[in-house]
Amino acid sequence: MTITFGIIGTNWITESWIQAAHKTGQWKLHSVYSRSQDQAKSFGSKYDCSNAYTSLDSFFGDDGMQAVYIASPNSLHYEQAKQALKAKKHVILEKPATSTPEELDDLFRVAQEEGVFVIEAFRHIQEANYKLLQKLVNDEKRLGPIYGASFTYASYSSRYNNVLAGEVPNIFSLDFSGGSLVDIGVYPVTFAIALFGEPKEQTYVPFVCRTGVDGGGVIVLRYDNFGVQINHSKSYTSAAVCEVYGEKGTITVNATTDISTIKHWDPQSKKTEELAGSYKTVEKPNVNMEEEAVEFARIINEKDSKAVSELEKISRIVIKVTSDLRRQNGLLYPADKQ
Repeated sequence: MTITFGIIGTNWITESWIQAAHKTGQWKLHSVYSRSQDQAKSFGSKYDCSNAYTSLDSFFGDDGMQAVYIASPNSLHYEQAKQALKAKKHVILEKPATSTPEELDDLFRVAQEEGVFVIEAFRHIQEANYKLLQKLVNDEKRLGPIYGASFTYASYSSRYNNVLAGEVPNIFSLDFSGGSLVDIGVYPVTFAIALFGEPKEQTYVPFVCRTGVDGGGVIVLRYDNFGVQINHSKSYTSAAVCEVYGEKGTITVNATTDISTIKHWDPQSKKTEELAGSYKTVEKPNVNMEEEAVEFARIINEKDSKAVSELEKISRIVIKVTSDLRRQNGLLYPADKQ
């Protein structure tokens, strides 16, 4: 069944979601919310969607809309998602789902009460090649005991130019629950948690930029017998690959998102083998969201509460870890103080 959905947030990531969702044939844009009526109409017209709203009450009251994709500033996620759930709409919530673990707990509670789903849009862990990697790290023949891992996602943001010019973009503002950790670092953190589970403890050495948020930094996740190093940033770029180190080999992955190569190096034969499957991506904007759109449609149509519970578990661990890392370094949001 085709799922009709609305959007909050008329930015590039929303464009990517709509294009990917439509490409699957399992979603149809039904309505657009924006503070500007002209913006809502203009954005919707590109996708043959004429339902434009500037009132959230009217938007969520649209009976023809089954689900909503929320990609507004981070600090607005909680209230908007809660209103959507109370209107009995399924919610696809861009990461970070909320500002604090307490807010996320409340959303899961409300979703349960209303009989709908709230799913955090971690697109990268829905990629076929990521799911292949999950199998490989548990392959005793290829890796054996794991000794460690190193994951990187560091990409200079054009908005950092605004920071250097004395401005405070939303994503570089504590008031809007911003910072590199929750915007970029959350990718490798989730990458690690979906592979290895919840760490025993975590530490973070951030670079704090002039607006008071972290512009990037180095994280260490500690597990029983190994550690995971994470390098992330919106203020600098790294070309480093991602690696998992085992007694019987090393697995090298090109990145934490849009995985196109998974190479296994055997220390005995000294040979490298490519294991990745075919790589799919959506044309312009170049963000791979098709696989998550297919999976989320399946979950909603099949009412797969078990799959939702697994994703919920990951989301709970991720925000627990990232909130602890922030709070260790005094990176506090207004929601932390409530």
